[in-house]
Amino acid sequence: MKIAVTYENGEVFQHFGHTSEFKIYTVEEKKVVSSEIISSNGSGHGALAGLLGDKGIDVLICGGIGGGAFSALEENGIEVCAGTSGNTDEVVEAYLSGNLVSSGVNCDHHGEGHTCGDHEDGHSCGHHDEGGCGSDCGDEEGGCASGGCGGCSGCHSAPSFEGKNVGKTCRTHYIGTFNDGTKFDSSYDRGEPLEFVCGAGMMIYGFDKAVANMNVGETLDVHLMPEEAYGEADPTAVFTVEIAELPGSEDLSVDQKVYLQDMYGRPFPVKVVGKTDTTITLDANHEMAGKELNFKIELVEVK
Repeated sequence: MKIAVTYENGEVFQHFGHTSEFKIYTVEEKKVVSSEIISSNGSGHGALAGLLGDKGIDVLICGGIGGGAFSALEENGIEVCAGTSGNTDEVVEAYLSGNLVSSGVNCDHHGEGHTCGDHEDGHSCGHHDEGGCGSDCGDEEGGCASGGCGGCSGCHSAPSFEGKNVGKTCRTHYIGTFNDGTKFDSSYDRGEPLEFVCGAGMMIYGFDKAVANMNVGETLDVHLMPEEAYGEADPTAVFTVEIAELPGSEDLSVDQKVYLQDMYGRPFPVKVVGKTDTTITLDANHEMAGKELNFKIELVEVK
């Protein structure tokens, strides 16, 4: 089995048709046995499908993708998992463990403000009901501590803290709870430690900083205020648009989670929080924004 991921600097590149590289993973018995990075050779949407078909690719993992490219890939016998983000190695592991669900077609290439799905061939918004690629907390490999859950994914500037583990690949188990004791996430439940590079911006700040000086085998309890986790909720991230201006939104319902596209063609998740006959109100805040979080962290290994 071969999996291709749109690739840029270790991360999932967010526009299939503009990717300059793919990372190709060869998988045997649900384990990655080798990987390589290949050039797209400047191919366009349709040619990329042929390129991947010629390489014997079985699955494509990407961020945004339009209906035409989606159909071309399907015609080449390639399964598409769209709407994901974060470290490519991690999302492949999530796919292999069954924790990725594709958002479907989620890019319309109009490039004018918020768009919803691809409407050239009748597709509506890229639905995202139960976790999946780039999913909400707890449903994907990595879970709530990971930047792939929102957080600070893609923030790879130098960390504002020091520690003996900074710059090293760390594997941790953890349990996340709210202040009332309710568990919202646990790597133990998934049966696999979370792996990340400490200080690389792959994790929420408070979790990352806590691991920086831990010893292997140590367990640490930390309490994080919102500014150390997913930040305070931003009231300006809740917005109302006319249904007529957002094709596909007429089929959405309150509490549903979908992907929109920003002016640069990048998909981002939102939640439907209100709807009338003519308007729909969407919340782009992370669902953990404004919350205090507690983590019990066990450092399993430092590579």
